[in-house]
Amino acid sequence: MSVSTAGKNILIISGGVEALPIIESAREMGLRVVVSDADPSAPGFALAHESIVASTYDAEETLRLARVSNEGRRIDGVISAAADVPVTVAAVAEGLGLPGPSLSSARLASDKFLMKKVFKDMGVPVPWFALVKGAEELKTFIEAQDKPLVIKPVDSRGARGVVRLSNGVDPTWAYFEALKNSPSGRVMAEEWVDGEQLSTESVVAGGAVATPGLSDRNYEYIERYAPYVIENGGDLPARHWPGELSAIDRVILRVARAFGIDNWTIKGDIVMTGRGPVLIEAAPRLSGGYFCTHTIPISTGVNIVEAAILLGLGVKVDLDEYRPAFNRFV
Repeated sequence: MSVSTAGKNILIISGGVEALPIIESAREMGLRVVVSDADPSAPGFALAHESIVASTYDAEETLRLARVSNEGRRIDGVISAAADVPVTVAAVAEGLGLPGPSLSSARLASDKFLMKKVFKDMGVPVPWFALVKGAEELKTFIEAQDKPLVIKPVDSRGARGVVRLSNGVDPTWAYFEALKNSPSGRVMAEEWVDGEQLSTESVVAGGAVATPGLSDRNYEYIERYAPYVIENGGDLPARHWPGELSAIDRVILRVARAFGIDNWTIKGDIVMTGRGPVLIEAAPRLSGGYFCTHTIPISTGVNIVEAAILLGLGVKVDLDEYRPAFNRFV
């Protein structure tokens, strides 16, 4: 890193345990750190220079309190840490005139159905998908589609309410299991794509992309926990590195264009198929699960947290600095 960030002020949304190494990184870069979280005893507050008590999902309240903080000392950037809260990040960025994804892009990232519609229109390879308006319609889809399906809430997180519609699964139960996990009361059906599943973590800068984070997702217990879809870890380097990296980068670049993002980080869930990479989901943020903070730097030597912080501050980054220096097994 050749740019000085000393004395600048960054808001990190989430003070949970997985945010601690990101807060520590910001402090090591000389930043003054403001942390927001709903829990007054969030561990991140112990490392913060200033605390904002507001739910990470409450964009309006977070922005209101960020404005109060900004009156005392200007906030120069905002990012989230191991929290799926793109709308909150975008609301603060827009409200304070900071770099970051637009609110429309953030809302797109929070709605899996609309996201897939836009991705399809932008040429991003995605599975077949459809909005499901009831259990009977789901049964119709199952009968009409000559492919395995999964049903999911359009706006949940962490695989909550995601059900694989394998043989013996009651479609009515599956529909309501997805429905109860959707804050907006909407669910969608999607083709279950067979293939090796990957987690990706990319840096987008100046309309170009580098993907230092590429992990094989571990689903060895998928039958044990069926019909739920439970991931139990990951392995780096992925088997598809580096042979398929250029194809994956092209997909992520299309995702960035669909989101309207030129400078930010993007996480992706990808399945490698006979026709190339197929995107399941993507989000303009860093991953949780210690992927960005631990396994990527241990495996590759890349400090992608630094990249996210710099981009959050509006600093231009050199993508060559975020390409793997080596690939060790993790």
